[in-house]
Amino acid sequence: MSTTAVPLRPIAKGSLTRLWIGVAAVALAAGGLAWAGQQGVKPSPTSFLVHNGGEEGVVTTESGLQYKVLEEGAGPSPTAADVALVGYKGTLLDGTVFDENPQTAMPVDGVVPGFSEGLQKMKKGGKYRLWIPPQLGYGEQAAGPIPANSVLVFDVQLHDFKSKADIMRMQQMMQQQGAMPQGMPGH
Repeated sequence: MSTTAVPLRPIAKGSLTRLWIGVAAVALAAGGLAWAGQQGVKPSPTSFLVHNGGEEGVVTTESGLQYKVLEEGAGPSPTAADVALVGYKGTLLDGTVFDENPQTAMPVDGVVPGFSEGLQKMKKGGKYRLWIPPQLGYGEQAAGPIPANSVLVFDVQLHDFKSKADIMRMQQMMQQQGAMPQGMPGH
């Protein structure tokens, strides 16, 4: 058996440098294209919540609700059987406001589960930011300006709350008094 020797030509001066510069240029171009492809891509609700849960002051409950105490209130917290007087602003992750009310009464058990859970963590006078995952909000169902599978962000202030029984008693007393405050014309 004979061995044939193949002569190798010497590499031209600077060829290796040009090769590595070419490899680096291709890698940079690929990285730039990957970055450009990610622009305008919204993070999934899960990836947002995972990242947000690691932020300072953010608490994640067992159900997946996330909240941050902006201003602690005082006294007891409302229960599901109460009616809360709240001010709130609801936004999507992109900042689009879908609902806002400076002061409204709402049954604690008459709102989406994440909002109800958040209210029950608050105390009178408290201000919280709530991040409600889709499964505790509207889920796979779109609701007006809220797309399906949206994380809902609420800034909430709990002004006051009363039990539904107290509110019923107050309504009955007003009906018995004629529902018109004293000193009104016609009385």
